[in-house]
Amino acid sequence: MNMIKIPSPTLHLRNSYCSVQRGFTLVEAVMVIAITGIVAAMVAVFIQAPIRGYFDSAQRAELTDIADTAVRRISRDIHLALPNSIRLTGSNLMLEFLQTRTGGRYRTETGIPADDILDFTQADTSFDVLGPAITLVAGDQIVIYNLGITGADAYVGNNRRAYNGAGGTLSNIPITSTAAFPFDSPGRRFQVVDTPVTYICDLAAGTLRRYSGYTIVSTQPNPPVGGVNTLLAKNVSNCVFTYAQGVTERSGLVSIRLSITQNNETVSLYHAVQVSNVP
Repeated sequence: MNMIKIPSPTLHLRNSYCSVQRGFTLVEAVMVIAITGIVAAMVAVFIQAPIRGYFDSAQRAELTDIADTAVRRISRDIHLALPNSIRLTGSNLMLEFLQTRTGGRYRTETGIPADDILDFTQADTSFDVLGPAITLVAGDQIVIYNLGITGADAYVGNNRRAYNGAGGTLSNIPITSTAAFPFDSPGRRFQVVDTPVTYICDLAAGTLRRYSGYTIVSTQPNPPVGGVNTLLAKNVSNCVFTYAQGVTERSGLVSIRLSITQNNETVSLYHAVQVSNVP
């Protein structure tokens, strides 16, 4: 009689368990690591240039923003400059001007006996404002017909007088005067100056600074004494101010060249500002 042999279930389960537990060999793990490294190196070669380009573009944008902000600040200030008050020194690394805050027209003819005209034949100490009242603060200076030449130079003071009063909105302006104004303005205009302003590029320190609030002096200071100064830009590698007056002397052009260098990246900007020299 033939007998049928039945496989042992215990042996079958043991063989199945052993096959499931089979893992990587050391050689296979090393091969996977090596292949992954090669793939990563190839990917890095392809993405290195775009990433470097992104960071370079971001740095250029940052430097451009710094330079653009600086030249725009200078431009806004120059638009407030007293006519014929711009002057340069220090190998064109220093730009100075007198900053106007407001202005108006003065009375020169009497309509009624109470009118206070500005008398150019004597040391007049007050005058009426034609039109709207002018807001003044203590320390303001009144300038009339500044030509920037001998006899009509606001830096020297022969056509500049100190406002003699407290802050307020006035139709009659008191001034401190010991001599007559040298010239009458054809347009009967006067300007109110509050402070001189100087921009200085220090290439040795790599900085661009703005100075203000110091005393007006006849000789351009280097640097100004007193007042306050503000840092506008760092890493300045080149800076040049130029000033050219118009043919008719009624206008001028200030040119600003500013370069900023950081991490072997240089951004250079050129900006021109039109200046009105009609006193």
